[in-house]
Amino acid sequence: MKLASLNNGSRDGMLVVVSKDLTRCCPAGAIAPTLQAALDDWARIAPELEVLARDVEHEAVPCQRFHEREALSPLPRAYQWADGSAYINHVELVRAARGAKVPESFYHDPLMYQGGSDSFLPPRGAIPLADPAWGCDLEGEIAAITDDVPMGVTPAEAAGYIKLLMLVNDVSLRGLIPAELEKGFGFFQSKPASAFSPVAVTPDELGEAWRDSLIHLPLMVDVNGQPFGRANAGVDATFNLAQLIAHAAKTRALGAGSIIGTGTISNKGADGGPGLPVAEGGAGYSCIAEIRMIETIREGAPKTPFLMPGDVVRIEMRDQANRSIFGAIEQQVVAV
Repeated sequence: MKLASLNNGSRDGMLVVVSKDLTRCCPAGAIAPTLQAALDDWARIAPELEVLARDVEHEAVPCQRFHEREALSPLPRAYQWADGSAYINHVELVRAARGAKVPESFYHDPLMYQGGSDSFLPPRGAIPLADPAWGCDLEGEIAAITDDVPMGVTPAEAAGYIKLLMLVNDVSLRGLIPAELEKGFGFFQSKPASAFSPVAVTPDELGEAWRDSLIHLPLMVDVNGQPFGRANAGVDATFNLAQLIAHAAKTRALGAGSIIGTGTISNKGADGGPGLPVAEGGAGYSCIAEIRMIETIREGAPKTPFLMPGDVVRIEMRDQANRSIFGAIEQQVVAV
C-alpha cells in the first residue's frame, strides 16, 4: 500500500491512496482524513485502506491523476522526528577528517538526535537558505513511521511497529554544527526542516528488498542532474531501523506517527576504505560532507562546495524493475 498527503490548503493535507505505479490516487477521507488520523487507529484503519488500495489497482473506484508536485511530506508535521546514525562508515569519515577516533560505544549504542517535527518541507518544495556561509548540505536517508510503541521494546519486537517507510532529505547546515556541538547540548539551529518522499509505503511493497529491517536497494542521489550517490541502504549498516526504534523507546513510549530515521546512507569502498565517487565507479555519497571529508583525508582540504542558491537535489529509490517506489524528493535551494 502506498499513501500520500496532497496539499489541500490545510496543515496536514488530504490522505490519498496511491497506485503502485504512482500515476493515480484516490482520496481516503471516508476512511481517515489524514495520515496521522489513520496512524492513531492503525489496527482498524489499515485494513480499510488496504481494500481501497486494491480497488485503486483494479480501477474499481474513481481516481485522479497523482502529481508528486502536489504532495506534501506524507506527515506534513509529526509528534516526533528522531534521526539516528545507522551507517558508522559515515561517522568514521567525519572523525577521521579531524583526526579523531570513533568511540567504541558507537558500534553498539546508536547515535540519535531529536529534530524539529512541527513543520516538514514538501518533497518538491524549496530549501530556504538565508546565508550560504551556513554550509547547506543534503542527507539522503530512509525513515520509518511507527504506530504506538511501548517503552522498553526489544529490536525484534520493534520491527512489528514499523508501519510505513519513506525517503528523507535531512537538510543540515554544516557551518553551524561545530559551535552547537561545543555547547554539549546537540543540534538545533544546524538542523532546519527536513523533507520526505511524496509517498510512504508499507514494508510489503518492497518485497524481497525489505529484510532485517533494512531496504536492500541503492539510494539514488543526484545534484544538479548529475549522479552523486548510489549507496546501497542494505549494506554497511551497523544498526537497522528496528534497533533504532528500540533505542528511541528505551526510556519512553513513542506515539503513533513517530518518525525514526537511519541517518546518512553510507557505504565503504570495495577495499574497505573510503568509497569512490560515482564517476569513478564507486557508490558515491549521500551527503556533501562525506566527499569533503574524503577530500580532506586524501588532499588535505575539501574542494566540493556545499549547496548554493540555484542548486537542485534529487533523491529517489527504484526497484529491480527500475520503477520508482516512493516518488522523488526534488528540491532547489532558494535564497531567503
